[in-house]
Amino acid sequence: MSLFKKIFSKEKKETLDKGLEKTKTSFFSKLTKAVAGKTKVDDDVLDNLEEVLVSSDVGVETTLKVIDRIEARVAKNKYLGTDELNKILREEIAGLLAETNVGNETDFTVPENKKPYVIMVVGVNGVGKTTTIGKLASQFTKKGKKVVLGAADTFRAAAIDQLQVWADRVGVSIVRQEMGSDPASVAFDTLKSAVAQDADVVIIDTAGRLHNKVNLMNELTKIKRVMQKVVEDAPHDVLLVLDGSTGQNAFEQAKQFTKATEVTSLAVTKLDGTAKGGVVIGISDQFQIPVKYIGVGEGIDDLQVFNKIEFVDSFFK
Repeated sequence: MSLFKKIFSKEKKETLDKGLEKTKTSFFSKLTKAVAGKTKVDDDVLDNLEEVLVSSDVGVETTLKVIDRIEARVAKNKYLGTDELNKILREEIAGLLAETNVGNETDFTVPENKKPYVIMVVGVNGVGKTTTIGKLASQFTKKGKKVVLGAADTFRAAAIDQLQVWADRVGVSIVRQEMGSDPASVAFDTLKSAVAQDADVVIIDTAGRLHNKVNLMNELTKIKRVMQKVVEDAPHDVLLVLDGSTGQNAFEQAKQFTKATEVTSLAVTKLDGTAKGGVVIGISDQFQIPVKYIGVGEGIDDLQVFNKIEFVDSFFK
């Protein structure tokens, strides 16, 4: 099938395959049980398949879309065998993702006409936000981009220190203040410094709290407003980081954050340590926001650009 022509390098593909191993193993063991003793795709198989997809964290809405598509194929061909189910599922999930403008990229890029390109990173504590920022900084640096980090999560000294460790590791400059400082002030200083250094990319870390959406909304709005005093259309990207291992909780966080601020892209982390990787399929389908990056390992290069064709190929390999 030409849709699945390889795009990634062999090394990147192997990392993706390995990162999705737990998800894949769990999904196909459930799928095997769902079709046990059956030779053709009938109502019972479809009911079981629905349960498999929902329990694999694909999400109810996306699951129903996939089932509808398969039902339409069964209606056309009354004798679809269960041995074809893997191929059918793969095609229908790929087709569903192809309808949304997500996961088309193959490498780390930023628009050349935005300088500095400002990324504001949001997400609750513990999802891998700071690690994602460090890995992003590393990838952009390898592409020859000059990167500046801003430690605007001033509510936790550990967050500032962790970002400093990443800045030192990657070899990029960082703007930080003391714990308890005004986050908007840090963002302002970061952009001033980036402009002075003629930097290409600015990545701003923000506080990971969601217990009070009004406070969060006000804080993020203030950070944006202050940044725009330096770079008129900043931020160019509001990246929400989600922990893929939390499954349905990642959906809920996406809902809450999209209510609190205008999220323009998503990163789904920690997919290598979980069987809940199906969440990427559901999130890609349900939110009109592109999944830009996925975390498929601990290594500095294990943050990958999300490409739906490669993802589906690895999932069903």
